[in-house]
Amino acid sequence: MDKLEVATLITIFMVSILAVSPNTNADVVHKFKNPSFSGQGTGAHYLTIENQEHSRKKAIKDAMEAARKAAERDAENTTMAKFIRNLESRIYAQLSKQLVESMFSNDNSVRFGSFILEGNTVTYEVITNADGTEYIKMTIVAEDGTTTVIEIPIGSGNFSQDPDVG
Repeated sequence: MDKLEVATLITIFMVSILAVSPNTNADVVHKFKNPSFSGQGTGAHYLTIENQEHSRKKAIKDAMEAARKAAERDAENTTMAKFIRNLESRIYAQLSKQLVESMFSNDNSVRFGSFILEGNTVTYEVITNADGTEYIKMTIVAEDGTTTVIEIPIGSGNFSQDPDVG
């Protein structure tokens, strides 16, 4: 091939490339990718930011609540707190035992009484029915005025024996 043929082929090739390529004379337009500048997708962008802020605030609040609860647990598990709970439990057990013994004893049992326990007024009275059976009527009045009445039968329970065995 001679130089003329090569030059002709190159020219034809260049003309065909220019004829096929799109119009490159269009204006160059700059577009922002950030929705705050372009306005496209702004709502979704703002929602994403809001969700991130909300998640972070919730995580901080949850962490503070967990720290508060941990401090409360630590305060409740001190040696002194355990001692006080144990002492209260034993005192209430003794009060309960003495109350039950005075209400249910066969020798000189108390027929009525009342006491105040942590702001609640507890009254009790032994009542005899027309058929001769007795029960204890215990009334508990809370600080807010709500009343609970408990009726406890006397002498009808068999805790240590089977009632069918004579």
